[in-house]
Amino acid sequence: MSQRITIDPMTRLEGHGKIEIFLNDAGEVEHAYLQIPELRGFERFCVGRPAEEMPQITAHICGVCPAAHHLASARALDDLWKVDPPPAAHKLRELYYNLFILEDHALHFYYLGGPDLLLGADTPPAQRNVLGVIAKLGADVGARVVSTRKAVRAIMGEMSGRTAHPVFALPGGLSRPMPPPTLEKLRALAPSLVDFAAFSLDTFYKLVVAGDAWNRAMEAEPFNLRTHSMGLVDDQGRVTFYRGRVRVVDTAGAELLTFAARDYAQHIDEHAESWTYVKFPFLRARGWKGFEEGPDSSLYRVGPLGRLNAATGMATPRAEEHRQKMFTALGGRPVHRTLAFHWARLVEVMQAAEAVAALAEDEELRSPDVRRIPEATPAEGIGIVEAPRGTLIHHYQTDAQGILTHVNLIVASQHNAAPVQISVRKAARGFIHGGKVDDAILNQLEMAYRAYDPCNACASHSLPGEMPLDVQVRARDGTLVRRLSRGVVAGDA
Repeated sequence: MSQRITIDPMTRLEGHGKIEIFLNDAGEVEHAYLQIPELRGFERFCVGRPAEEMPQITAHICGVCPAAHHLASARALDDLWKVDPPPAAHKLRELYYNLFILEDHALHFYYLGGPDLLLGADTPPAQRNVLGVIAKLGADVGARVVSTRKAVRAIMGEMSGRTAHPVFALPGGLSRPMPPPTLEKLRALAPSLVDFAAFSLDTFYKLVVAGDAWNRAMEAEPFNLRTHSMGLVDDQGRVTFYRGRVRVVDTAGAELLTFAARDYAQHIDEHAESWTYVKFPFLRARGWKGFEEGPDSSLYRVGPLGRLNAATGMATPRAEEHRQKMFTALGGRPVHRTLAFHWARLVEVMQAAEAVAALAEDEELRSPDVRRIPEATPAEGIGIVEAPRGTLIHHYQTDAQGILTHVNLIVASQHNAAPVQISVRKAARGFIHGGKVDDAILNQLEMAYRAYDPCNACASHSLPGEMPLDVQVRARDGTLVRRLSRGVVAGDA
């Protein structure tokens, strides 16, 4: 008789999800699925709203990456009203965004995905977390991580009006210039951010890269996935987070596509499955070929590893040194080893820190000229930024009064959704044999998706149909007084 293994809930990620694994009579894996049961529906309930509200509305999609949605939305509104913000506004947005990238990547390395690497996949679950990391690295390291993230988030809050859900980006620029006291705090903090990035990379090299467990895992087929790679690049082909062109390279590293944000729909399409609310993007020219890897696949990966694979280099010198070190150690570009996402993420921490340090000294940040008032009649706007987890697309259509008639969001964890499915399937088939399952094996399955740093709260959007709803109103004695249901199969409740 076949067996079924369920991992529910998945751990150390944003959002909800579960993994369903089906074994045959011999205890070998027949199928494995990562299922996202939640539906957020932002694309639908934004229709009918004034477009200028979108930077505030979409910032509430997720509590981990509100900055990404805030600025992707602002970029879409710039395009919608055909207005280019003043140079100071662009620089302040970019400064804010690099602070966000640094802080979010540090969160993943020390709190979410990093404990598997720093402590080992077979560490007991009660210790395999940030507290276990602090116990191993020392209380002073824990204090440094916490204080660095706190200081960065404080500056972000002062710049944007609120720490968690920013309110400062508007079509055409920003609602206010940089507060002078905040700029002075930033200039004092910036050198320590570069030191923090260097410390994090050094810790990774000493405790992870130098270890046998890392090298065995890197070579293991379950942690290898051969897809194309995608990311934003600047006019020199280097990694950029805030603005640029989208570049796609194939499994051998050759360029397949480079396109502007406005052209994304010509190159990316989305596929839906009945068993999940996450849609699966793929390269339109190749057509949907299912959950398959290889040079003929239509799938690609985004995020830190996807960006480094797609780009010709990093935009800052020390980050480029570490990028070259990673590719040299792993056999050259592109790298298809899933756990290398963690290494690439720390390389990006260095670029973000260096970018913040350079921007902090730019006197144009003091300029009061931070907005151009939109005057064009709106119709359609598309904005793309690189969220920590990968390429984030906001696409709006409006009537002549700027009221939204259509909204499409393609978030990083959607781009990666099909590759994550393959990674989970490969890990299940690679580690589960003869029906033997223990905590260490299950954690290795979770490591297969955790390396992507998925955000399922962001990735679940609208799908044809309705959210099942069952409301039961009962009297004090428990008697059913009234029942309201929609989309509930008989017998479910």
